[in-house]
Amino acid sequence: MPQPLSDRINSLPISQTLAMAAKARELKAAGKDIISLSLGEPDFNTPDFIKDAAIEAINQNYNSYTPVDGYVELKEAICTKFKRDNHLEYKPNQIVVSTGAKQSIANVAQVLLNPGDEVLLPAPYWVSYSAIAILCEAKFVEIPSSIDDDFKITPAQLEAAITPKTKMIFFNSPNNPSGSIYSEEEYRALAKVLEKHPKIFILSDEIYEHINYGTKPFSFAAIENMYDRTITVNGLAKAFAMTGWRIGYIGAPQWIAKACTKMQGQITSGANCIAQRAAITAVLASPKKVQFMVDEFLSRRNIVLDLLGKINGFKLNIPEGAFYVFPDISAFFGKTIKSKKIQNANDFSMLLLEEANVATVTGDAFGAPNCIRLSYAASELQLREAIKRIKEVVS
Repeated sequence: MPQPLSDRINSLPISQTLAMAAKARELKAAGKDIISLSLGEPDFNTPDFIKDAAIEAINQNYNSYTPVDGYVELKEAICTKFKRDNHLEYKPNQIVVSTGAKQSIANVAQVLLNPGDEVLLPAPYWVSYSAIAILCEAKFVEIPSSIDDDFKITPAQLEAAITPKTKMIFFNSPNNPSGSIYSEEEYRALAKVLEKHPKIFILSDEIYEHINYGTKPFSFAAIENMYDRTITVNGLAKAFAMTGWRIGYIGAPQWIAKACTKMQGQITSGANCIAQRAAITAVLASPKKVQFMVDEFLSRRNIVLDLLGKINGFKLNIPEGAFYVFPDISAFFGKTIKSKKIQNANDFSMLLLEEANVATVTGDAFGAPNCIRLSYAASELQLREAIKRIKEVVS
């Protein structure tokens, strides 16, 4: 029986993070003692004050279709949050609430990109950025960086990557997978380049904003002459341990927000009513209410860096945010370990899964083929055991 799938879906890569998570679950089901460090999902429960708001919404009988772009009360709360945390002035008609930040990003790309347009992706970048560009029939262009540069691009690199076809650039700080954070000074230097190219739009993905360890992230839209060209993306999944609640949002020029609402109206319509009511409480809460999670992530980061630093062949930087480490493991390329020839990061990641029973994600998926990503959104006990296993295999 022929399977006449569209060229669109055939050209789309599978998410490597989800694929590795599925493989880990499959091996677990087969009886293997797998420790998964592949998914970017906090292992905390959603804070009680947010759950209480959701229960209250249920009791108040919120059960109807929601406005496509989100409840007005939630959009007003998001405007308050943007002003409080990011010094950004948005009005409710510039906010669109979506079913997760991933949909927010996809909406923006769909309404701005035409076939043949180019999207600049400073590498490493989140796996779905390139796939979303492919869905828009645009071309993604990687701007490489390395662990020696703390995984950040320079203004000169940005200038060299721009062509007449460049339509967008995606920034992500704190970064997934590297945990690196661009300073205000670094962003302003990049903005100086973009000033010369007024037709390029900037998508600033700030989903890990509250998970930082002393280096406060800076919003790209806060650069005066970038505001009208920048779409700020955020959500509740990471900082509030609300991955399954699926609430993301944008702050954008009104004409872009209006277009995203039009797009969303034909795809999913409005986001979940109960999750939105709970989100009002979450975004209005002081970031200090989730500081206990950030403190725990910092403790885990330090443990992971200490333990991995004792394994020959792991080259590390110090991530200032998110909950990932992204070591350069190219020292193992060309070596044979447990009768397996390690040619690349894919081989190394599979070695760790099959021999150490530890799931990681290859850096290839993030545009950084010399690295692998380990999430430390797992318990200290699991992290210590996972790295012990890794050390035993590669030593």
